[in-house]
Amino acid sequence: MDTWTTAHVVKLTGVTARTLRHYDAIGLLAPAATGHGGQRRYGRAELLRLQQILLLKRLGLRLDVIAEILEGGLDQTAALRRHAAELAAETERLATLAATVDATIRQLEGGRPMAPETWFQGLDDAHRYQDEARRRWGQAVVERAWSVLQDMTPDERRALPAEFDRINTALAALRDAGHAPADAPVQDVIADHYRLIARHWDTEPAPEAYRGLAALYTDDPRFRDTYDRIGDGFAAYLRDAMTAYADTLT
Repeated sequence: MDTWTTAHVVKLTGVTARTLRHYDAIGLLAPAATGHGGQRRYGRAELLRLQQILLLKRLGLRLDVIAEILEGGLDQTAALRRHAAELAAETERLATLAATVDATIRQLEGGRPMAPETWFQGLDDAHRYQDEARRRWGQAVVERAWSVLQDMTPDERRALPAEFDRINTALAALRDAGHAPADAPVQDVIADHYRLIARHWDTEPAPEAYRGLAALYTDDPRFRDTYDRIGDGFAAYLRDAMTAYADTLT
């Protein structure tokens, strides 16, 4: 009977010796024989089984499912159909998550703002954050914001990053000059920020809503990291300045 050593199988298939030992340990692929010093040898039947294992593994099936198929306990077609359904669901989730990440990047770069309820689409624990989003802004605010953005021309939307950049640059300069968040010059700039947000929301944000937005800049690490790239601690400075402005609205 023709047999191949572990070294030969490794060279032939690209599978590592460690993987072959693991397959043996879990009962998935036993060698045809074991020689002196524990040297494993594999025959044609074992190589054909290994080929099936690698094919099914390439299709994404788990090793326990592969074992069940090879032992005849599970129809291969049925297993692949089940796996195809799982892949379809995962593909849909990943597509949603990719869209969420892409939109988040655009927003963090000063582009088109996302409705808060879309920030967590595609994440397994999305439901944990949706109530928080509603609490901070309310569904009506979210819907109005999207309506306003949809009504903007492409040129108006493209102008938004420059407006945010102008505000952030002015605030950073005032911070570097030693102004506290509640100082009048800072509050004058924050007033522009408030009016810009009001344009997006199609209404003047209530003090609680504006405070909630301010807290987001430090509570959400994506926003905090983005604003802190302007300067260490800038996100907290912006939050405090917005909170001080919200206090004047009460």
